[in-house]
Amino acid sequence: MLPARARASALNDQWHRKSGGFADCGLHAVASNDRSKQSKGITAFIFEKGMKGFTPSKKENKLGLRASETASVVFADCVVPDENRLGEEGMGFVNAMEILDGGRISIAALAVGIAQGAYESALRYSGERQQFGKLIREFQAIQFKLADMATQIDAARLLMYRAAWMKDQGKKTTKESSMAKLFAGEMSVRVCEEAIQIHGGYGYTKDYPAEKYWRDSKLCTIGEGTSEIQRIIIAREILKQA
Repeated sequence: MLPARARASALNDQWHRKSGGFADCGLHAVASNDRSKQSKGITAFIFEKGMKGFTPSKKENKLGLRASETASVVFADCVVPDENRLGEEGMGFVNAMEILDGGRISIAALAVGIAQGAYESALRYSGERQQFGKLIREFQAIQFKLADMATQIDAARLLMYRAAWMKDQGKKTTKESSMAKLFAGEMSVRVCEEAIQIHGGYGYTKDYPAEKYWRDSKLCTIGEGTSEIQRIIIAREILKQA
């Protein structure tokens, strides 16, 4: 842990980090030993690859989004010079929250993209697969699924666009970012599940992309704060305005 106003400090810990295995540097928020400072005791530091005591560890074997590597990074008596501090001392938590507001918009966009891919795959398959002498897209049950999928994707996209526009305007987006991420993330999982249903048995195989879309979508309800955390944030922001 990091003593206040230290010029160089030792850190011992282990965290998970995206691209932790090959990134040249990483940003981590470190808490002070002085717990009375609470969030004001957190400072952001840049850790560089090759820094003594800072080493990448095990690469995680993830369910989805496997092209984006996630690995553990280990801190063992890592000496952090003050010149690696990012921003003012004690502002790490505030900076992290601002970063998360933007990051949640990105996760919402990711969720929309995954859902769109799953929807297009299901739409295409429904125009190829025949049952009982006609294309399955001619059955009302399939049409209803496609209609719901398209509607949910558009709704999530608009929530995401609103949050992104507000961010571009320099406005506070805490509530809107969480709303976009919550809805888009959970929508993506639902849409991907429906895509598997439309593919039938083939949707459960790796011969078609439906199963991959579902595996990728699940992270959108976890990364940058779980759906449960988003609901806490949204409720808190609503009650502030009540």
